[in-house]
Amino acid sequence: MRTNITKFIFTFIYTFLSTGSLQAQSSEAPWIKLFDGKSLNGWEQKGGIAKYYIEDGAIVGQTVSGTPNSFLCTKNDFSDFILEFDVYLNKPANSGVQFRSHSNPDYLDGKVYGYQAEIDPSNRKWSGGIYDESFRGWLFPVMEDKNAQNAFKMGQWNRYRIEAIGAYIRTFINDIPVANLEDDYSKSGFIGLQVHSIGNNKADEGIQIKWKNIRLITDRPEKYSRSTTVPLKQNFNVLTKTEIESGWKLLWDGKTTTGWKSSRGDTFPETGWEIKDGILSVNESDGAESTRGGDIVTTENYSNFVLMVDFKLTQGANSGIKYFVDLNINKQIGSAIGLEYQLLDDKIHPDTKLGRSEGIRTLASLYDLKMAVNKVPNQVGEWNHAMIVSNKNHVEHWLNGVKVLEYERGSAEFRKWVSESKYASIPAFGELTEGPVLLQDHGNSVSFRNIKIMVIN
Repeated sequence: MRTNITKFIFTFIYTFLSTGSLQAQSSEAPWIKLFDGKSLNGWEQKGGIAKYYIEDGAIVGQTVSGTPNSFLCTKNDFSDFILEFDVYLNKPANSGVQFRSHSNPDYLDGKVYGYQAEIDPSNRKWSGGIYDESFRGWLFPVMEDKNAQNAFKMGQWNRYRIEAIGAYIRTFINDIPVANLEDDYSKSGFIGLQVHSIGNNKADEGIQIKWKNIRLITDRPEKYSRSTTVPLKQNFNVLTKTEIESGWKLLWDGKTTTGWKSSRGDTFPETGWEIKDGILSVNESDGAESTRGGDIVTTENYSNFVLMVDFKLTQGANSGIKYFVDLNINKQIGSAIGLEYQLLDDKIHPDTKLGRSEGIRTLASLYDLKMAVNKVPNQVGEWNHAMIVSNKNHVEHWLNGVKVLEYERGSAEFRKWVSESKYASIPAFGELTEGPVLLQDHGNSVSFRNIKIMVIN
């Protein structure tokens, strides 16, 4: 209840401040310069080898053929902020500015990914739209708002404003509202200036994108938020066009029990689970395994896949996401048996110290078998993002965009872990060729949304 109240208060304050009631204070806003007009101190290049240099107090990005997308990125990460900059194109070219973005060697060999405010002077005129670079694709295309589509002016300096406050992302071009999105997949990350790849097209070499007056507010940015006339788009329990084309499908539609059933029967549990406001929650009971509503599983089996699930824990909660579940084991008492991506409040729950070694039952771990490392969880009461990759026998656990463990099913090392675990008496544990996905009822209140899967052929 406290989490819901906090979210309501934040949303109310953000909406109130966005009406413009405090616009008179904007001149006193605590702006921080990201570019001093003279050097690239605090910036580093990632991705391709497009040229970046300084000319007349502006950062100039220049296209180069035969290289992938290039990004000049801040060395520091930023979470909640208001970012403003001026941008100029001398010829039509696709570009953009990344924010709350990332690059790590475990994902696409270090390719830059994350939110991007589009710079798009093409005929479609999607400048200011929100694109998820190298991940989900378009989150907020500028498709019907003619005023927003015409906000960007080719051949002149354009003032961009990006507000990223909590889960709310808004963009403005030359003071015209363009995008208004609620999406909390990434809460922080670097800012990057993109020079888009031109492939091997020599004719487009040398096109310049210029940026200047790059500044941001990180101190209470909600105080300086602007109003917008653009309707809010909530990006939950939906697939982007890119995801659909890549083969993703929703495992839960955000409204019904379609595709799910009890692990002990053919219908969805009558009690113990709740669907409300696009969120699927297991209700609090007594903290015991499957004694009320019980576990729920997908009606289909999966073998090679990428599974993504948003989850939110309550204080002291215990739950799990299981895969390769064997519904023929443990039919009467306790939870169904399968490999488990552990969901746990590590700060409070005693399971953190149990098992053959401390840590193998913590958040994002392969429960009772292998500990998750290098994890950066969000606070209890906030949404976290789990990803499980199963390709042949290779399995990975990811938390909030970071790979926290990997292993090989059926390997000698894996079987040794099993022999020392609570699953030692189960023949060939974790080695099924396929099985359903399971969300666990462990008697604690835990919520889920954005449950989706991509089958790997």
